[in-house]
Amino acid sequence: MASDQSWKEKYLRELDKADAREKQWQAERNTLERMLVRTSLASEGQTPELDRLLARIRKDLRKNKVNVETWRELQEQIDREITLLDERSGNPASPVPPAISPSSTTAPGDPTDLQDRTNRLRIARRVGQLLGQMLTQVSLDPAAEAQARLLQKSLLSSDNWDELREGLNQVAELVIEAVTRSKREFETFLKRLDERLELLRQHFAVQTEAQHGRQDATDCLDREIRAELDKVSDRLRSSDDLQDLKASVSDHLESVLGVLDRFRSQESEREKVLAEQLGAMQEKVAAMEAHSEQMQEQVRKERLRAMTDLLTQLPNREAWQERLSFEFNRWQRYQHPLTIAVLDIDHFKRVNDSYGHKAGDRVLQLVARELQQRLRNTDFIARYGGEEFVALFPETTAGEARQVLDSLREYVGKLPFHFSGEPVRITVSVGVSSFGAGDSADQVFDRADRALYQAKDAGRDQIKVDEPAVQ
Repeated sequence: MASDQSWKEKYLRELDKADAREKQWQAERNTLERMLVRTSLASEGQTPELDRLLARIRKDLRKNKVNVETWRELQEQIDREITLLDERSGNPASPVPPAISPSSTTAPGDPTDLQDRTNRLRIARRVGQLLGQMLTQVSLDPAAEAQARLLQKSLLSSDNWDELREGLNQVAELVIEAVTRSKREFETFLKRLDERLELLRQHFAVQTEAQHGRQDATDCLDREIRAELDKVSDRLRSSDDLQDLKASVSDHLESVLGVLDRFRSQESEREKVLAEQLGAMQEKVAAMEAHSEQMQEQVRKERLRAMTDLLTQLPNREAWQERLSFEFNRWQRYQHPLTIAVLDIDHFKRVNDSYGHKAGDRVLQLVARELQQRLRNTDFIARYGGEEFVALFPETTAGEARQVLDSLREYVGKLPFHFSGEPVRITVSVGVSSFGAGDSADQVFDRADRALYQAKDAGRDQIKVDEPAVQ
């Protein structure tokens, strides 16, 4: 029994040591990651390619997706860029030599060539997916759309790099075709609008001419009646014969009546023509209004589609920036509570690697649906990118938002996800921060993002709040 007790004590001591080493290793890793992020930020601005590589490092650290093999390739690319930078700084007059293509320095079939080919095929597959998304958002001519479908199929299935390279060149042509088609449609709309405006101008010209004609006819009537009345007056002064005077007055009255009849007939005809023109113009204006409503509806739909993430049907990053700007301005005006939350699906890469990207897409869709349905109507949720979501809570403090999000986090953790017949538990980590005096929107977002990292470092499936500093 004493021996067993001694063995258990040694085992527990070793567990404690291992746990301490694990915590120390995690603390050292966090310190190194922060140092690496700050160093990469300090190194920016040398060359665009180096900036891109450093940004990729920060992205991997932020998403906790450090792959040793991938980072070895990154290290080689960074070393090459630094070498080129050193050469340029040593000889300012000489231009920076172009980066050497891996395909020109590796023999076909060796591991580097195979890795390079795999990367190219991965890029082609991704371009094929993006092409499919583009086809859902823009309209092409039937021939161009058929070509785009064939091209997408080739990018997603072919292993011939020459075919894929030619396909990538065709993608640019299709994008130009889509832009050109949109330009043509807009030009056609402007042409139709110009034609309708010309019809209105002609109508107003006819109305003006008719008004002038009516005025001329009225003036002519006035002159003819006055002339006849003058003749009657002259006849009355000069005539001594009553019978002759009666006959003369009667003749002049008949002339006046004739002038009035002609005027009435002309006015009746003119009114008839104007009524017909007015009816035709009303029909054209009604058609213009109907077309304008159709264009407004189309613009509304296009704007909604441009502001919506295709996979999750949540508002996208552009919609988030627009809503954040609106709520931030409202907060500055009224100083009512406003809170930002950043949500991230835990171990999402593990789902993609274990069950495929379709399973990952399904997780994103289901989580997005629950987020949208279970938040309040006044709240705003959007997909920020990858497996990350962002939320706005107007009229809500950080503590109140945490209660809402904690309930949502627990619900997501209980969702029955199954892949390949296996149950998989999906959890989310959340960072929360509210607006304080002197804050900008970026500052609050950065605090919420930092709180998200704290939740990840603390073991995931939890919420951390980073409150603003007290002024």
